[in-house]
Amino acid sequence: MVKQAPIAVIAGGGDLPGLVIRSAMAQGRDVVTIAIKGEADASLSAFNPVELGWGQIGKLFSTLKSKGVQDVVLIGAVQKRPDFTSILGDFGTIWRLPRIIKAVVGGDDHLLVKVAGLFEREGLRVVGAHEVAPGLVASPGHVAGPKPDAKALSDMKLAIEAVDALGRLDIGQGAVAIGARVVAVEGAEGTDAMLERVAGLRANGRVRSKGAAGVLVKCSKPQQDLRLDMPTVGPETIQKASDAQLKGVCVETGRVLVAHRDEVERLCNELGVFLYGCTRDEDFEAGER
Repeated sequence: MVKQAPIAVIAGGGDLPGLVIRSAMAQGRDVVTIAIKGEADASLSAFNPVELGWGQIGKLFSTLKSKGVQDVVLIGAVQKRPDFTSILGDFGTIWRLPRIIKAVVGGDDHLLVKVAGLFEREGLRVVGAHEVAPGLVASPGHVAGPKPDAKALSDMKLAIEAVDALGRLDIGQGAVAIGARVVAVEGAEGTDAMLERVAGLRANGRVRSKGAAGVLVKCSKPQQDLRLDMPTVGPETIQKASDAQLKGVCVETGRVLVAHRDEVERLCNELGVFLYGCTRDEDFEAGER
């Protein structure tokens, strides 16, 4: 068997980069870890990362080429978009500056696609986390927790319609429906903050129901490049859904990552919150799977 070339994981914040690195290593691949300075999680020190700042684009590409890297994964949160002063660094950054300036102008999805283009111009292939760590991808049907009842399935269908509309407008990737009513949609604040908002609505009586009710749906945007910024749920999502007194969480099969799956399933069973994998065109009237 021909050994695959090393893969680079360019890591922002959070624990997803570490999960992807471990998955690649488990498949026998050599991994070059690049930690974005000021963004990457300290836990990546276990992988002997090369730490690079925004002004070291030239060093980044020379490092990847010296290691024989052909594939690159961009994964993890980046809290701050680089400003123009921070990218004036090494010579390799300066001569690439026109392309870098073009990449940092535009919306988030626009930015990510252009950043991927920078790597492709260097002869590198950008691959998705789901290709390197397929075990993180959401699976279909009922996964954990209690099975969704008819009301939950109805709320699920409505929330999927809301998320589909949001995604087409490039607004967000999540929505909550309770009692046949969309009560919250995700914007720039993210899923966790949206769930906190729902918990507040329940607490102040703006959303009323007896006991647990409603569903969070998380999908990718219809036009989303799955190599970049794939939606993710994890243990904190399940905990916050429980805090908001929701019955469950529905994620799009094959297009959403589930981080720390064992912990997610444990929490679902412990808190009584279901996890369900769906498709956008699923026939919920046919019953749960």
